[in-house]
Amino acid sequence: MKIIRIGTRDSQLAMWQANWVKTQLQLLYPNLEFELVPMKTKGDKILDVPLSKIGDKGLFTKELEQGLLNGELDMAVHSLKDMPTMLPKGLTISAFCEREEPRDVFLSKNGTLLEDLPTGAIIGTSSLRRKSQLKHFRPDFDFMDLRGNLQTRWKKLAESNMDGIVLAAAGVKRLGWEDRITQILSENMMISAVGQGSVAVEIEEQRSDIQELLSRLNHFETEQAVRAERALMRKLEGGCQVPIGALAQVENGQIILRGMVASLDGVRLIKAEATGTDPEMVGIEVAERLVALGATSILAEIR
Repeated sequence: MKIIRIGTRDSQLAMWQANWVKTQLQLLYPNLEFELVPMKTKGDKILDVPLSKIGDKGLFTKELEQGLLNGELDMAVHSLKDMPTMLPKGLTISAFCEREEPRDVFLSKNGTLLEDLPTGAIIGTSSLRRKSQLKHFRPDFDFMDLRGNLQTRWKKLAESNMDGIVLAAAGVKRLGWEDRITQILSENMMISAVGQGSVAVEIEEQRSDIQELLSRLNHFETEQAVRAERALMRKLEGGCQVPIGALAQVENGQIILRGMVASLDGVRLIKAEATGTDPEMVGIEVAERLVALGATSILAEIR
């Protein structure tokens, strides 16, 4: 019997996600055999440079995608927020798994809320999206670059003079660290990364056999929401390393999408929203509203 190979990054969180997919498939298809194939990606190897300096095209996905294209892998499990909005030719996202909490969380050293931190507090994050929104909220904050897996980041918080770190809620919850969360950051303070909280399974387009297996893992409302967010990102030609945030929710069949673009210093921060039923159209509409408010010049400065 043929073993179905599931590619994944080898970090603890990525392994958790891939294991979750494997377990779901195993329950649905008890007569099939699934095997995880852990790999290191470029983004896992270069840890001493902020992502925005390396360029972001497929930093955490390329090696896995290569495996799909050359037949080493049957599917690859990714954090959707790591995936470029334009996939390599011949590949497609076959399943958008049900989304975990999409927002960001603040983990502080001593339980102090973000708004109560002392002047000049140091926050750990490498994300330009997080930095710019936090600077907008509190221009006095200082930042320390923070790369590596969640364990590394938590350890750095303990061993440094940082006051706290900002992480994606989904990863923190998946590792069972709820008790470490000081606060979930409201949308007014922080709009999430595109696709944050959703696990995506990528396959080769021609593999209808694998597509069929995965169809039962796809979560329709998650797919609608993240497609709208990715359409916004694609229209603005933003990668993971620009201060663009987007969060869509689906209520009674309507997609409500909020988008944000900010300058690196946090001084200029624009938001727009739209509602509709077609994810692509809603994404493009919010992107166009952001452009009308000056998004293009903000993004041009950053690039």
